[in-house]
Amino acid sequence: MEPDKSITAYEVPKRIASYDADMDVMHPNRHRMVQVALDLLPFDRDRPLLVLDLGVGTGFFSERLLKKYPNARVIAIDGAHAMIEVASERLGVDASRVDFRIGDFRDLDRLLADDESGDVVISAYALHHLDAADKAAVVRRCVDFLQPGGWFFNADNIVGETPDLEGRFQELRVAGIVDRAEPSDDRFGGPRRTRTFLDAMEAKEGDQPLRLAEDLEILRASGLKTSSVFWLETREAVTGGFK
Repeated sequence: MEPDKSITAYEVPKRIASYDADMDVMHPNRHRMVQVALDLLPFDRDRPLLVLDLGVGTGFFSERLLKKYPNARVIAIDGAHAMIEVASERLGVDASRVDFRIGDFRDLDRLLADDESGDVVISAYALHHLDAADKAAVVRRCVDFLQPGGWFFNADNIVGETPDLEGRFQELRVAGIVDRAEPSDDRFGGPRRTRTFLDAMEAKEGDQPLRLAEDLEILRASGLKTSSVFWLETREAVTGGFK
């Protein structure tokens, strides 16, 4: 399997160094989105959960889950060695409860043992790097991993249902980034420069988010007992369900 553009993009030291700060500028809703998913989990705090984190990145989602569930363990998958290193450092002592596995999560059959099963699958801002067919295959494999009663959550980008709606969402997106960015950050120095930066970044990283209806159809076809959108604001959504 050829390395994905999104994986090689995150092996760049400069990109890694600014990742979390950039995410707070470009995706401030991610704090709320992760909290929505954690609030929905019905498990007792002391339950020894096994969680699969697809695209662990800097450990943002796993860090919060491990704090809520002190007996949980996480299988954390990411294709970028540099991201794994940052996540391990971020998690500190909680990294001892994380099994880091480096690889493309399109290759879950290799990354997970046949008899491995768990309680929760989480992903944040990772699955939008896949096309519809690859995403459907990955979600189906995740559902296979889940035990009955297990939950799947994806906090991620979507696109507007129509070009006109997507255009308006993008205008709001750019305006918000410009407002939140530091005045000294040349990348976001006004709408035009911000638009140019976003277009170049998304092309380099191979972004291909789907419409919400397409994401929900993938969930419905995956084998989940129920699937839904739990939170939505313009181009970002928390979707998922339980098995």
